Amino acid sequence: MKQAKWMSSLLVAGVVWMTAAGAQAHVNVYPKETTTGAYEKYTVRVPVEKDTNTVKVKVEFPAGVKVSTVQPVPGWSYEFEKDAEGRNTALIWTATDGGIGPHEFMEFAFVGANPKEAGELSWKAYQTYTDGEVVEWTGDQDSKTPASVTTIRQGTGDAGHGHDHGHADEQAAPAAAQGGSTGTGTTLPLVLSGLALLISLVSLFRKKA
Repeated sequence: MKQAKWMSSLLVAGVVWMTAAGAQAHVNVYPKETTTGAYEKYTVRVPVEKDTNTVKVKVEFPAGVKVSTVQPVPGWSYEFEKDAEGRNTALIWTATDGGIGPHEFMEFAFVGANPKEAGELSWKAYQTYTDGEVVEWTGDQDSKTPASVTTIRQGTGDAGHGHDHGHADEQAAPAAAQGGSTGTGTTLPLVLSGLALLISLVSLFRKKA
């Protein structure tokens, strides 16, 4: 009976760890929380989940966010999509030198002026692979391909003062990868956390046995 409980606990721990690892594999926009009226540096993290390269990434801007500045990335070109009034509505990055390979990730950054109202920003993203498949990260948070969400909280400043909250992004995401970079920086902490959890559970149930 004790052995059965021990194995059950290990299984639960494994499921929790795998769920966390899967969540990190999605296209995400950082920071996950910012303030109203701020000039925020947003970082788009794009991992590759297939055995083929990612060669194009498109991110649509939520209503109320004004974006006009983008950080160039070696090996990639970029262009803005605009609406009929000339407002930037999306950014498209296109690989000029191979793209992002399997088991790798890259980060793309831009600066946006946040809306003055608190709420949530939903970032719809589209990831194109060399085989022509386009993964649409546009669903709700319970879907297999959720859109990344940033919470906007009421701030004390406003966009007119040019506040730059890029430091929040530095805490949430590593510095942008400037070339093909392995996913070790993303997955290693999860692996170590998972192993530590399993070891703790093994020790606990051995003592009880």
